[in-house]
Amino acid sequence: MPPNRAAQPARPDTKAMSVEALFLGPQSENREFFRSMLDFLIDEHLHWRRDFHPRDAPIVSPDEMRRAGFLATQDRMRSVLLDLSARLKDTSTPWFSTRYLGHMNSDTLMVSSLAQMATTLYNPNNVTYESSMATSPMEIECGQDFARLVGFDPKSSWGHVTADGTIANYEALWLARNLKSFPLAVHEVAPALVKGKTPWALLNLAPADTLDLLDATKKADQFPKALRASARGAGLTRSNLGKLLVPSTRHYSWEKAADLLGLGVDQVVSVPVTDRFRMDMDRLRETIDAFARTETPVLAVVGVVGTTEEGAVDQIDQLVRLRSEFARAGVSFYLHVDAAFGGYGAALFRDADSRFLEYNALQTQLAGLGLERGGPGVPSREVWAAYRALADVDSVTIDPHKMGYVPYSAGGIALRDRRILGLVSYSAAYVFDSANPLDMNLGSVILEGSKAGAMAASVWAAHRLVPLDLRGYGQIVARSIGGAYHFVRTLESMREFTAGGRTIICEPLLARPDYNVVCMAFNFKGNSSLSEMNRLNEAIYHASSYESGPLYNDEWITSHTVLEKGLYGDAPKRFLERLGIGAKEWEKVEAVNVLRSVVMHPWIANNSTYPERWESYLSIMQKDIDRIVAAGAFPEK
Repeated sequence: MPPNRAAQPARPDTKAMSVEALFLGPQSENREFFRSMLDFLIDEHLHWRRDFHPRDAPIVSPDEMRRAGFLATQDRMRSVLLDLSARLKDTSTPWFSTRYLGHMNSDTLMVSSLAQMATTLYNPNNVTYESSMATSPMEIECGQDFARLVGFDPKSSWGHVTADGTIANYEALWLARNLKSFPLAVHEVAPALVKGKTPWALLNLAPADTLDLLDATKKADQFPKALRASARGAGLTRSNLGKLLVPSTRHYSWEKAADLLGLGVDQVVSVPVTDRFRMDMDRLRETIDAFARTETPVLAVVGVVGTTEEGAVDQIDQLVRLRSEFARAGVSFYLHVDAAFGGYGAALFRDADSRFLEYNALQTQLAGLGLERGGPGVPSREVWAAYRALADVDSVTIDPHKMGYVPYSAGGIALRDRRILGLVSYSAAYVFDSANPLDMNLGSVILEGSKAGAMAASVWAAHRLVPLDLRGYGQIVARSIGGAYHFVRTLESMREFTAGGRTIICEPLLARPDYNVVCMAFNFKGNSSLSEMNRLNEAIYHASSYESGPLYNDEWITSHTVLEKGLYGDAPKRFLERLGIGAKEWEKVEAVNVLRSVVMHPWIANNSTYPERWESYLSIMQKDIDRIVAAGAFPEK
């Protein structure tokens, strides 16, 4: 049994929390503090080794340390580390720099980096408590943090730190699969418990009702038999558990999950998105209704909060209402939200007591952080409503290594009802309580086996320092979103400019992004060829990425993506119209290249010089276009 754990220390006063003090900084501004704390943590570990039975004789004597072989080995080690350092400095991407606005990367919290490095020296393995007595409890505490962040009841919910968002998504579908198959298994081994229910009705039990049935099988001593008869024991040979409905903007991990869990990629159904790149709720309703008419079950529906390409936030509140609507008609399904990117954004909407702020109160609070009240830097009411509805879904994926500003690799998942773990547990006991806490044997209820406790420590340290509300993470996220909106405004103010002797037009994909992603495209004014425009934007990307040479030579680094008709339908058409590209060109080419910038740096938005900074980035792109056109690759027609 684990020892009685001491009460958590009171959080430090965060009324005057300085975001700038949390990061090492683009120019290593906080290097002295970082170095002093790293030295302290290493010394603590060295003393820990020395103080464990200090009377034990040293294994290596001073004489052995002076021998040629010993010194030669140290020399070789030094050489390897020097080579490692050279490679890292020569080719690593400078996520920390404000000149990098590409993928979902930025500087990391010093406390997380220090916690990870310090804990790595102790090498805990969170698969079981006996090999991670310090960090397994930290992982469970982080899971509780995730649950509170999205609004789940901490008394009945559960969560933990995963390797990444992909693993969290796998776990969600694993749970949904076993949950969907369980009522049919009960009908097979204990039909009296589901008397009067048809197979169709059993395939459409609400998740909460299925978990009540799970409790009933335990009382009737039928749970082990039912579990063996479910998809967990019998596989998927006995029934079709139905379709997995995902928006076309989903991460590709969902197809991988369906493949790995035996559901089959063909069971994944892509739901179109609107021109806001959110799941189209009308099309979703039509899709579920069509399946219901043919008695094809829906296994699960996935909403996305923070799409990887556009930062779009699906209307989770409408998803929740839609599920309730179909439940009244006898159709039910598991509801998961992939908030790997956008999950920490929930902190923006919570006060110091973790209460979800009303929209007007939120605007007042954000104004105190420097964002204009009612301005475009404040999340829209639709985004606010989507985050409020997270409390009503079944599970949520959250990645600390994205907007949690924690080093790789750290994902996470929160489950609304912890009873569902009984359907995946490989522990002898299927009950988790104070006598059998989950941190005793984490490996029995998760997909991973051996796992670094250092990552749990990294997330735990971040959460202990930075509150998961508007004072802490909310302030960081607000700055990030504000920076994105400032960037969009700058793009709109410089919609036309001259480069290479030609007039260039620039358009953001969305005038008001849901989160902190800014997608944009450039075109020659008067050019109506989508292929030509795509070539121009690809050339700009090449000049603003690792492809142009050593990253240290780049003044501006960004990423790009392709919006394809096969995935996005006609969602990009209005965007293309603003760039002078007609519908026939879209139908012919069926893809548009766009530049993509994720504005994660938390200090750009509040910097008084932000207009000049954004304009400087555009001037760099203007110089790139000058060089591209001067090279003769785009002769004027």
